[in-house]
Amino acid sequence: ATYGRPIGEQSGEAQELVVVGMGKLGGRELNVSSDIDLIFLYDEDGETQGGSRSLSNHEYFIRLGRRLITLLSEVTADGYVFRVDMRLRPNGDAGPLVCSFGMLEEYLVVQGREWERYAWIKGRVVSACDTPHAERVASMLSRLTTPFVFRRYLDYGVIAAIRSLHAQIRAEAAKRSGGLAGHGVNQRSFNIKLGRGGIREIEFMAQVFQLIRGGQDPALRVRPTLEVLDVALERNLLPAGQALQLADAYRFLRQLEHRLQYRDDAQTHHLPTSDEERVAVAQMMGYGDWEALVAQMNALMDPVAQQFEATFTSPDTPECEALWPALVREEQSSRASQDTPGDGEETDPESSPCQRLQAAGFSDCTGLYDRLRAIATSMRYRALSETSRSRFDQLVNRALDLAAKQDDSDSTIARFLDFLDAISRRASYLSLLSEYPQAMDRVAQTLHASRWAATYLTRHPQLLDELLDADALAGAPDWPAFRARLSERLQASDGQIEAQMDILRREHHAETFRILLQDLQGMLTVEQVADRLSDLADAMLDVTLQAVWRQLPTRHCDTPRFAVIAYGRLGGKELGYASDLDLIFLYDDDHERAPDVYAAYARRLITWLTSHTAAGMLFDVDTRLRPNGAAGLLVTSFDAFRRYQLREGDNAAWVWEHQALTRARFCAGAPEIGARFEDLREEILRQPRDGAALRGEIVEMRAKVAEGHPNPTDLFDLKHDRGGMVDIEFAVQYLVLLHSGAHPELTRNAGNIALLRMAGVLNLIDASLAQAVGDAYRLFRARQHKLRLDGFDQARVPPESVREQATQVRTLWRAVFGEG
Repeated sequence: ATYGRPIGEQSGEAQELVVVGMGKLGGRELNVSSDIDLIFLYDEDGETQGGSRSLSNHEYFIRLGRRLITLLSEVTADGYVFRVDMRLRPNGDAGPLVCSFGMLEEYLVVQGREWERYAWIKGRVVSACDTPHAERVASMLSRLTTPFVFRRYLDYGVIAAIRSLHAQIRAEAAKRSGGLAGHGVNQRSFNIKLGRGGIREIEFMAQVFQLIRGGQDPALRVRPTLEVLDVALERNLLPAGQALQLADAYRFLRQLEHRLQYRDDAQTHHLPTSDEERVAVAQMMGYGDWEALVAQMNALMDPVAQQFEATFTSPDTPECEALWPALVREEQSSRASQDTPGDGEETDPESSPCQRLQAAGFSDCTGLYDRLRAIATSMRYRALSETSRSRFDQLVNRALDLAAKQDDSDSTIARFLDFLDAISRRASYLSLLSEYPQAMDRVAQTLHASRWAATYLTRHPQLLDELLDADALAGAPDWPAFRARLSERLQASDGQIEAQMDILRREHHAETFRILLQDLQGMLTVEQVADRLSDLADAMLDVTLQAVWRQLPTRHCDTPRFAVIAYGRLGGKELGYASDLDLIFLYDDDHERAPDVYAAYARRLITWLTSHTAAGMLFDVDTRLRPNGAAGLLVTSFDAFRRYQLREGDNAAWVWEHQALTRARFCAGAPEIGARFEDLREEILRQPRDGAALRGEIVEMRAKVAEGHPNPTDLFDLKHDRGGMVDIEFAVQYLVLLHSGAHPELTRNAGNIALLRMAGVLNLIDASLAQAVGDAYRLFRARQHKLRLDGFDQARVPPESVREQATQVRTLWRAVFGEG
């Protein structure tokens, strides 16, 4: 060859032209008469070697690209292969015909436009697809384009961008077809690709899910439109009926598109205008006449258009008085005029900023105005882009309007402004709230209902996404499906530990938030909230265990013989929103490396659970309930645990450890170890015990707990004061340990209320007292739960508000322990 072969200046290896298919070629969705959209790339700059003359790699590939285009598109006596369109390359017709990977990367980072994100969704290497070189360059291309196309965070700003692009396409199509592209199917020259309810609208509907969520969910990074719709359905992003409508319409319109193009081998998307052509097309589609075909088109395309308009039509934001930022600017303008010498007009005191805020419904108008002024003059606000500032202004006005309608408007707007300030730099969140006014309404309800919920949402603003689907918020969790979906997402992350940890956190926060919203709406009792939070923790532990084992470099077997045992609130299925997890770890494995492997496993599991990442953390973990507490081994063999709990030898469990066992259960890991643990737990709880000795030890332990939780206030501590929840729990534990030998049903981990009732039925305590104390325990938990949601660290209430209940609890204590 004249020029030899192109050689990379860094690697010294031969270079090849990389052909990237875009559009329908990239998505494997070519029409009968499609153009093919191509981009030409090469790996490294350098020069050709081995020929009589030398060229730069860039010039060499330009010449090669031109020749390839000619071979494909030149019309000969035998026709042509494909029409070739190169306008999707960087800078379009104004850019070079080919570019290196380095040039492409710089272009995407510096100049890449929003519409190019949509285009690159379909991009794939189509040259020499099955060669090692093609696989390598495909991987390189993915590393360059994936961050450009799929943003790390949920990207709701894409909705406005698609809306704008679609309007431009509609306008251009209407211009080309004499103003008819956006009209109904019955028009003489309807465009099935660009018209209302057409192919492009279906593609945009699919792409919006990819562009918003593809950064966090790799399953959405597929190319064919129908596959995207399938994933959207699997992820519950689309109701089944809507997904089916879009898919049916897409298949029908693509089939019709082929039939139109078969007629003249022309790239047309317009319906025919002559009666003869219409009859022919109708028959090709299997319809007896044109009217029947049009009726079917309308039946399929009208729902598409309605879905598209519901998704992309500019939201009708409820009208509210524009207090922000006008009132700050007015006040600043007023001050400026007062500082200017002359006969200026006096300011009307009724129209001052504070007066206007007071009239709107706020009490602390001075404090609120100072806060608004601080925001308006802050560097953070001034640094916002014009678009983000406009959206922020709109949201502050809406927040003022929504908060003013609440009975505690001052605290609600304070939480609202904290929240908006926290998300102000995240254009995507501003876009979401601007695009979905109903989400803003739900934010207001959440912030108003609970200080803790307000803090949680402000700390995890990605949870805004959960506010969009009212049906999902009202549904009950499907834990097997949750586990399967979460495991699938972890395995799709290609072993990237930080990415997997972020996925776990995002899913946990999202599910916690769904529970919280149902809780705030009064849909769940305190017990149901605790059950769901406990089930969620079980699921997270189960999935995390599997993920950590796959990452463990020292594992000696495929499946770990390892179990997680839950104690405390998780063990008793009484978990709260911010509860620690009390855990111990057991293994049953004779391999010589087992102790070291499982110790490393447990340490890594704790790291995965407790580490703070960009997505937050999962749980605080307390492992001090293991044998010998903090001085003991982190993991214990099952046989050693059994000997310890059954007091076989000098190293033996204390009574308080058997108390803890009353609320312990297997929650994750190897089921066979879990079953053995449950059998052992029952054996331990049913051991014969000396009543007096047991009573003395439990009373002594109760006194120590009280010493560790002094109450210096005049309020009643629902948990720790005498007559509170701890007294109930200790009384129940005593009854279980003393009487389970004769009454094995007491070993059930059924919760304190159920165990109290059981003890009453068995005549171990007065049945009416058991009922009264059970009711008191439920009330205490509900009051504690409400106080925590209101942001209080301590659950303390006026004594007179629970005097009757506390008296009943003290009566139970005297009945069980014989002392007050």
